[in-house]
Amino acid sequence: MSSSRSFRPGRLAVAVALASALAGCTLIPDYQRPAAPVDAAYPTGPAYDTPAGAAAKPASQAGVATANIGWRDMFPDPLLQQLIELSLSNNRDLRIAALNVQSAQAQYRIQRADLLPTVGVGATESAQRTPHDLTSSGKAVTSHTYQVGASLSWELDLFGRIRSLSEEALQTYLAQDETRNATQLTLVSEVANAYLTLRADQELLKLTQDTLKSQRDSYDLTKQSYDNDVATALDLSQAEVSVRTAESNLAQYSRQVAQDMNALVLLLGNPLPDDVRAKLDTPGRLDDALIPTALPAGLPSDLLERRPDIRSAEHSLLAANADIGAARAAFFPTISLTGSAGTASATLGGLFKGGSGAWSFAPQITTPIFAGGSLRAELDVAKLQKQIQVATYEQAIQSAFREVADALAGRGTLDQQIQAQQLLVQADQRAYDLSQQRYRQGIDNYLTVLDSQRSLYSAQQTLVTTRLTRLTNLVTLYKALGGGWTDKTVQAQASAPEPRAAQ
Repeated sequence: MSSSRSFRPGRLAVAVALASALAGCTLIPDYQRPAAPVDAAYPTGPAYDTPAGAAAKPASQAGVATANIGWRDMFPDPLLQQLIELSLSNNRDLRIAALNVQSAQAQYRIQRADLLPTVGVGATESAQRTPHDLTSSGKAVTSHTYQVGASLSWELDLFGRIRSLSEEALQTYLAQDETRNATQLTLVSEVANAYLTLRADQELLKLTQDTLKSQRDSYDLTKQSYDNDVATALDLSQAEVSVRTAESNLAQYSRQVAQDMNALVLLLGNPLPDDVRAKLDTPGRLDDALIPTALPAGLPSDLLERRPDIRSAEHSLLAANADIGAARAAFFPTISLTGSAGTASATLGGLFKGGSGAWSFAPQITTPIFAGGSLRAELDVAKLQKQIQVATYEQAIQSAFREVADALAGRGTLDQQIQAQQLLVQADQRAYDLSQQRYRQGIDNYLTVLDSQRSLYSAQQTLVTTRLTRLTNLVTLYKALGGGWTDKTVQAQASAPEPRAAQ
């Protein structure tokens, strides 16, 4: 290596220390979070108020924001929890989102490394032959040069260009991480909705099977009456219409149950385990108490801290803000330090002899004078990109506000709709029972019975689908409020930290 007598590292050390002292600021604009373009509170009124008969919030969730309610507490059904666990382990969308986070993190490390000097060690040999007519001695000469040493290359970030790019990469990484959380939130809600839809279709399938059996029995009785000249051909045809309609519905719901299974398999990312498939194949009823109804909505401002998609949009905004700093820094001089130190000799054996030390130090400064307006255009592009990200951020807030407001409206009205539909089913059941009784007594014809039977079946179907809508609406409200990215309930903090602005 180089001799201390010939290499003077003190000069380079002074330059490095001076550069480090100067490279402490950037030209990134001061960040101010845009004002939320929504009302300070969610809509209120009869359509948004939770019914008095709604289930109370579990005591363990008292004082906890919805976003901090883990999905295990939100979905206590053991089978649904098992399905969610499988999806979190195998779903490809979530896996892609996680890999995108790792990629963004690696990109940030690459950008961050540019702040530090690049140091390398190498050895070189060069050989050159000079023909005789170009030498002073008139003889051809072959020369060799051997060199071993370390090299250093460093761009002094006096105006924060590299720091701005590093901040941009950091915010991009954080945005990807929030996108992964949003993907998980969406996955949890999709699995829950797929499970609820499967149970609802299984209940509709069972209802259709029972209805078909009843209508076939009615058709057989009508056929006997027709054969005995008691019932008319119209009565028999109407009875057959009811049977064929139920058979068509049976095929439809059988197909929907199979498709629901396929949807679950896709969300899980793997074939259903045998024990899980056995549980899902067992016909079940839609559990109306599966999800708590009294989810705390909080204020719209809570969404800024708890919705992963909004947090991701803000990190993207911060990245665009940092890009402005890099574009500004491009107008200023770029200073680079390049140096090397080691030993050099004309012979391989002389590399490590005394007096063979060699070093070089070559600082370079480049100042843009004329670039055809490209630097100004790049700054304009960076500013426009920030404006686009501001609009994207505000749009994310508005979409989140609407999703919550719609879900609250559903929570405030679906319970009343279910109560009314239950009363309708009871009324149709009484009408059907009375029509059968009057038909047996010879007061009414069989068409009245068939009409009552169809009305009852339709009301029962509507009741099941309305109950499903109510439960999926609660899942949507849970997702809209930012819940589902954790599996355990965590206590809400007094105040969530503000996103870090670049300095």
